[in-house]
Amino acid sequence: MSLRRTGRRAFSWAGPVLAVAGIVALGATLRADGPASRLHAGPMLGYGTEREVAVWLQTEGRAAVQVRYFPEERPAEARLTEPVVTAEASDFVALFRLGPLVADTRYGYEVFVDGQSAARPYPLTFRTQPLWRWQAPPRDITVMVGSCLYLNQLPYDLPGRSFGAEPVILAPMAAARPDLMIWLGDNTYMRGHDWRSPSGLRARWRFDRGLAELQPFLASTFHYATWDDHDFGPNDSDGTYWLKDASLDAFRLYWPALQYGRPETPGVYQQFTWADVEFFLLDGRYYRKPIGWPAGDDKRMLGRAQMQWLKEALVASDARFKVIALGTQVLNPIGTGERFIHYPADRTELLDWIQKERIEGVIFLSGDRHRTELIRLNPEGGYPLYDFTASPLTAGTWSISDLDPEAKNPYRVPGTLLNEHSYGTLRFEGDRENRRVVLQGFDKTGKMRWEHVITRKELSFP
Repeated sequence: MSLRRTGRRAFSWAGPVLAVAGIVALGATLRADGPASRLHAGPMLGYGTEREVAVWLQTEGRAAVQVRYFPEERPAEARLTEPVVTAEASDFVALFRLGPLVADTRYGYEVFVDGQSAARPYPLTFRTQPLWRWQAPPRDITVMVGSCLYLNQLPYDLPGRSFGAEPVILAPMAAARPDLMIWLGDNTYMRGHDWRSPSGLRARWRFDRGLAELQPFLASTFHYATWDDHDFGPNDSDGTYWLKDASLDAFRLYWPALQYGRPETPGVYQQFTWADVEFFLLDGRYYRKPIGWPAGDDKRMLGRAQMQWLKEALVASDARFKVIALGTQVLNPIGTGERFIHYPADRTELLDWIQKERIEGVIFLSGDRHRTELIRLNPEGGYPLYDFTASPLTAGTWSISDLDPEAKNPYRVPGTLLNEHSYGTLRFEGDRENRRVVLQGFDKTGKMRWEHVITRKELSFP
């Protein structure tokens, strides 16, 4: 079955079609009205818990789709979801929330389109999270991180040299089979003709999501995402972007999550857990004041409501590691470009809160900078704070000249700078009392270029 990318299409604005899994006799005939259709993108694994897994897919046009899934060791227990008919109003997207599932179990799954199996030339499997809190020690997990995925598309790109590289980096990322992938923003690049209309926003997501080289990676691990300016709207965009609600709808359509924001404070921020790690993905765009806003307590990136949510969630968390992800670089105090330090009210409030409430185990993740590096701060009276920046996947790389103040950044962990297409991983490992996280940077071929180990004890107050 071919996977191809399409051009722009006008779409009405609505949410994705949702199916709840149910048991269907395997001998039943799968029927659907209309002609047979093909997958455009997916299946993609969204979030995954002990009892539920999200499977996302997109068809080329109107089609009836189903997902069949089964424990690999007990195929006779296979289940088949009820049919869902994809529609233009939801960009021909279908989302299946499979459950209830059995914890710590490997499942196989397959997709049916108009009654026919849409076989993929790569394995379709997933493993539910284990029960560990009282039953067993936490499992070792590997988290992959990356940002800045620019895919070329003529004639919509600027003339001259292409900004996006060939997506060869996606093959080693898929082959690594991490437990989950966190997309750290600029997960697509809206061009000027995209962010001026809701249909343009969706057309960009649809084009990029249909990339053939991306499909094995989508199907092999669980995917979580936050955004930065280019997948939110215009370059360096902020809360004044007039289509930010349409952009939020499109993002939620293409990145299924357990929850996004709060009813009274929308956005793409969310939290979830894997083993003894809790993740807090922040929204640095929806509430951001313009970069030129007058300095003062009112100049915020996260907004007061999101900041309050984060502070409360950090205090409530009992996870050994608390990973805070933001599209913008968090800790680096040196250099130019968009960074958290340009919003000192938010940055100071968050870092002071960590100190005041003695919140241990915090690690930051960020994207955007078109380079990979590990920044470390040593707050007085506290523990070392790390910000792992992973960028870019395929977008243009920016080298640092000798005259740039960041060339010899004293806050960068020596040996961690990569001025090339790259991604990173965090491996949380060890027994219950001696947990540690191994941070690694990889180039586009999958070769490890640097490694840094942080023990959980290091992330503790004296």
